[in-house]
Amino acid sequence: MAAVSSASDTGDPRGRHPPERRLLILGGPQSGKTSTANSILGDEVFDIGTETTHSNVGQTEIYGRRVTVVDTPPWAIPSDPEDIPEADDDDDNANDNANDNDNDNDNDNDDAGAESDNPTRPPPSLDSEGPCMGAILCPPGPHAILLLVSVTQPFTDTERRAAEEQLGALGGGTWRYSMVVFTGVDKLTKGVFIEEHIANTGEALQWLVERCGSRYHAFDNTRKDTEDNTQVPELMEKVEEMITDNQGWYFEVNELILLEEEQARRALEEERMRMEEHARQREQMIGGPPRELRLLLLGWKGVGKSSVGNSILGRRYFESGQETELCLRRQALVSGRRITIVDTPGWDWFSVRRTPKRIRQESQRGAALLRPGPHTLLLVLPVVSSLTARKRRTLLAHIETLFGDSACLHTMVLFSCGDWLGRTPIEEHILRGGRELQRLLEFCGNYYHVLDSKIPGKDRSVSALLDKMEEMIRENGDKAFLPIQTEWLSEESSYSSDNTEPEDDCRGCQLQ
Repeated sequence: MAAVSSASDTGDPRGRHPPERRLLILGGPQSGKTSTANSILGDEVFDIGTETTHSNVGQTEIYGRRVTVVDTPPWAIPSDPEDIPEADDDDDNANDNANDNDNDNDNDNDDAGAESDNPTRPPPSLDSEGPCMGAILCPPGPHAILLLVSVTQPFTDTERRAAEEQLGALGGGTWRYSMVVFTGVDKLTKGVFIEEHIANTGEALQWLVERCGSRYHAFDNTRKDTEDNTQVPELMEKVEEMITDNQGWYFEVNELILLEEEQARRALEEERMRMEEHARQREQMIGGPPRELRLLLLGWKGVGKSSVGNSILGRRYFESGQETELCLRRQALVSGRRITIVDTPGWDWFSVRRTPKRIRQESQRGAALLRPGPHTLLLVLPVVSSLTARKRRTLLAHIETLFGDSACLHTMVLFSCGDWLGRTPIEEHILRGGRELQRLLEFCGNYYHVLDSKIPGKDRSVSALLDKMEEMIRENGDKAFLPIQTEWLSEESSYSSDNTEPEDDCRGCQLQ
């Protein structure tokens, strides 16, 4: 059984009306999850038009209440010949199954109403995640689990079993927190209401609605920018009613289930690595897809991590000039490589104790977003800042406490604000920086790079940075990336409370 907890854990002393609402969005392929998440958030927070393979988090404020929304990969719907309606010719069969495409592109400005040209359902991707990852990204647990169903697609016993398996993966007690959200309602025949659609679709859909306590909502993502759009407020009212019925409690995934999912993920990762090895062998002869690098941006507050991420990816993916509160993952093709970067909140400059527990946990969750683990921990250090012994100890204490003793093998120092150097070589700057800077670089195996996005040739600078990362990966051999630890995925961290903190010093600080 999965655990359920009172909403009072979120900070409200009365325990019934917490200051935050957390929504977990689940659904099958082409169900309109990403567009619906953006409609709730009131902005294009999640990318539409690309396959959703990892869970992503967005936040907004609705009527003075903070709302967290987690978009997840589509659940896998296996092919079932019994669910394919018979037709007189092949064209009819193709049209009937046109929407069964496992690529959750959510091209639903569009609201998942567009048909796909793919007549079959491909097998689930090895890179896709289960619902547990989405649930732990809205700690301590979701108040509502929204099951998205597109009215433009058939809902048969196959889809019903897929939905049941998805909620079953989260553990027992999930249905009391679940609500069906119908998307693409603008595609319904004029004059047909959603209740009539439920009645006419069949027993499988009726079972799903009844299993959710007859809680459902109709959503039209094509109306999200209109002035008379009341869909989101009405949805939040229904969520509030469900929370009241549940006496203010939210759903929390059992740690045992998290461990089981992580073990399954590791088995899939081993299979993925075998497939990648075969792909690399083919690449040597016929070429292949771009290489992948997974980077985690770390460092003090205000050192320009977001700007560094934008410079590497080649466009403004991260909001710079303001404090980062939550981890954000973005991806782009750069110099023939697929680069995935997670930007994280900044640490305190002088003490691990003064870095809030929430920020430390968010740093670990950032690493968990780079499954199966980050290749490089990119420690951003402005060339304009001086490094004292205390600052160095604090940086290394953060890294080793959060990511373990082996983190040094995967850490590289990235000097930002490189234009301040002028014509001074970075090596001369390191010599002038004194012993503390040199000891920090020794901790990182003397892997460093200077990045300046304000001078011509910045693309060559980024390409050189990626080359150094691949050199470090080759040097690490069979430890090419920092493996994700199970404790990074849970709400509880290695700290018992904010009053019991690790010492600022660490093993790495003793390097001579």
